[in-house]
Amino acid sequence: MKTLFEEIKASIKNNSNHDRSFWKPVLPWGGIFTIKAGRKAVSCMPFYVKIILKNTCTIDGFLMLLYVILRENITFPRELSNYLGREFVDCFLHLMDTYSFTSVKLLWIWDKMEKCQYKSGIHKATLEIDLFGNEHENFTRNLENLMSTIQESYCSNSQCSIRLLESQMHTILINPPHDILHGDLIQMAVDELFCSKTELCVQYGCGCLREFSNRIFCYGVPPFVILNMEHWKSEELAYVPYYLELSDHKYILEGATLFNKEEHHYSAAFQIDGYWMHYDGLRNLNLILLNKPPELLLLSSLVYVRTAEK
Repeated sequence: MKTLFEEIKASIKNNSNHDRSFWKPVLPWGGIFTIKAGRKAVSCMPFYVKIILKNTCTIDGFLMLLYVILRENITFPRELSNYLGREFVDCFLHLMDTYSFTSVKLLWIWDKMEKCQYKSGIHKATLEIDLFGNEHENFTRNLENLMSTIQESYCSNSQCSIRLLESQMHTILINPPHDILHGDLIQMAVDELFCSKTELCVQYGCGCLREFSNRIFCYGVPPFVILNMEHWKSEELAYVPYYLELSDHKYILEGATLFNKEEHHYSAAFQIDGYWMHYDGLRNLNLILLNKPPELLLLSSLVYVRTAEK
């Protein structure tokens, strides 16, 4: 039996212009998991015998992207195991390979999310789990220390009450540059966050200069990064770089997640072997081969993978 990734690659190779969709739903929205109880379980009946998942688009797109990244890059599963744990990575890949889509969502929910990040309740022997919310809260923030960074700053005023500061971040949230309308705005924003700089100290009554060091990854340069693009407008996204310079390494665009504000719904786009695909778990034909790269104007995030080239 072919794995899901092998089937997707085969469908790309054998596609026709008349039918550009994958032959079966992939990671469909929501999910139902039935608990099968044996004869001995009658005396200790669980509180529920079925699990229903709702509003899973806040993790679906990223789960799809994570799967493609790990299957396309042979060394990444071992590397990512250092952050997420080998047991999780192995189980995640096995469940995706074997089309166990509800199980892989439950794996993420119970292994990586905190109880306060989702709503749940029991109704008529059914446990309902609702993931309505923000994908960066439900997925990106739960990637352990994958993208944790630190930056030190030092004020030139010896009397400053906060002379030495450390700024830690667990995700990469970038803001569009002010008063700059052209050029590679995304690379500029990344440089602004990661590069050294000198600014006026913001401590009340100080007014001296504060020097910021380069922002560095706390646990080594990650195999992939997710740029949170929630603060960007469509007119600021006329140019999305294919390559990204980050922490003395080169990254290449792998995909993106998209947010439809009217439907409050997330979808994703990614590329395999240079072919772009669009994934939307809410649609019947939810994985479609695109004729050209998508227009990334409704961005929630950009996903870049590290290349061997520095």
